[in-house]
Amino acid sequence: MKKTVLIADDSATIRKLVTLSLKAMGTNVIAACDGMEALELLPTVETDLIITDLNMPNVDGYELIKSVRENAEYDEVPIIILTSEKEQADINRGMDAGASSYLIKPFVSKKLQYEVSKYIS
Repeated sequence: MKKTVLIADDSATIRKLVTLSLKAMGTNVIAACDGMEALELLPTVETDLIITDLNMPNVDGYELIKSVRENAEYDEVPIIILTSEKEQADINRGMDAGASSYLIKPFVSKKLQYEVSKYIS
């Protein structure tokens, strides 16, 4: 059965690049333009992994992670942060919020696929 990844990023270009990269792995991809839309989509699909940016309108990546981790139904879903924020303080804050991995944009498709495969093989 195909695994499903939910991506939350306000950049249409990033959503498209991530979708192409993950579909090449045989993965279903559901895309949200921000954390709020991701939270609305989450109960409608069986999500095996979440990829989120940190800086988004409405609900940012930190709030998205916090909401997912506080919900017993989704608290075990792996979350990969994919962001341009590369300062150690941002990485620490993201990991402390409950992220499983942290990748920095621009990303290499093979590296993203490798990180994803660690959680949904």
